[in-house]
Amino acid sequence: MTNTTKIIKTNGDTGMPCVAEIDRRSLLKMTGNGIAALGLAAAVTGPATAQPQVERQGKWDKTFPQSSKVQHQKITFKNRYGITLAGDLYRPKNARGPLAALAIGGPFGAVKEQSSGLYAQTMAEHGFVTLAFDPSYTGESSGLPRNVASPDINVEDFSAAVDCLGLLPEVDRERIGIIGICGWGGMALSAAAVDKRIKAVVASTMYDMTRVMSKGYNDSMTLEQRTRALEQLGQQRWKDVEAGQPAYQPPYNELHGGEAPFLVEYHDYYRTPRGFHPRAVNSGNAWTVTTPLPFMNLPILAHIKEISPRPILLVHGEKAHSRYFSETAYAAAAEPKELLIIPGAVHTDLYDRTDAIPFNTLTAFFQKNLPASA
Repeated sequence: MTNTTKIIKTNGDTGMPCVAEIDRRSLLKMTGNGIAALGLAAAVTGPATAQPQVERQGKWDKTFPQSSKVQHQKITFKNRYGITLAGDLYRPKNARGPLAALAIGGPFGAVKEQSSGLYAQTMAEHGFVTLAFDPSYTGESSGLPRNVASPDINVEDFSAAVDCLGLLPEVDRERIGIIGICGWGGMALSAAAVDKRIKAVVASTMYDMTRVMSKGYNDSMTLEQRTRALEQLGQQRWKDVEAGQPAYQPPYNELHGGEAPFLVEYHDYYRTPRGFHPRAVNSGNAWTVTTPLPFMNLPILAHIKEISPRPILLVHGEKAHSRYFSETAYAAAAEPKELLIIPGAVHTDLYDRTDAIPFNTLTAFFQKNLPASA
């Protein structure tokens, strides 16, 4: 298969050729008697079965202000499965190559116009060529049905982003790293384990989506509950194939009262002007009901030790409900590795709170581990 990359110019942007979460409420229900609700209350929505169109207009469509210090453009590129991925490429102005580059993805259920784009633009301000991208089947990336996830394909999406960056003439393909946010932190670690071209990896406020879907939060799911969930997902497959299209979970991150604090935090990011984006799964859209199936069968961090001797930096909030994912990943990984805990921060603070995200630390980490040739 030939990899191709398409540049999508927008007004005011400089062209640069590239040559060529499952619903948190449902996840909580997967721990305890409420697991039976997993396959219920789903509705098919028309837009979720339509192929997306990449926006070509010059309007800035991000959830963060545009920087005057970087050049931005939209691009598309293909992964190994032939799915066309849409990305935002950020390049520091007046920089001369060869440059180090970063591929950035996440959070799980977000789009490139949200947190990953903020990380990408900021790291470009710090001197890196960066690429934030929409995962397969979501956002402006292609793939049908819409809003379905796969641990295998999503890990591949990271490698495809590395492909794209490595074909840029100003990028040193021996100096490419990746950043994964939230559920894409786990994807980033998995991609780094299998793709030796990735020289350094950061996982920020990470989730291991295969762990939380297969074991529930804090590994609380029993074998009986897991078996019941898989039986219900199997029955949902019959319903989907009979209908000729997948069913979808209820809209994400709606509040009805009595939610756990971290669900309120998700709402405060995804469903308010702070972080809302209409293309994001988490901003009132939903995954397919059967999205958990491969995640319940494919642990993505089984080979985390094989990232070594390439370095890992795990960043997490002190008060994040998800902190245990980074702590256990750190324990499982081999050296060199570092776990940085941000005092007072909750999970979503590391999505967009620039006073909490340690960009200077990220910059120093990648400058050290993606050094220019002497």
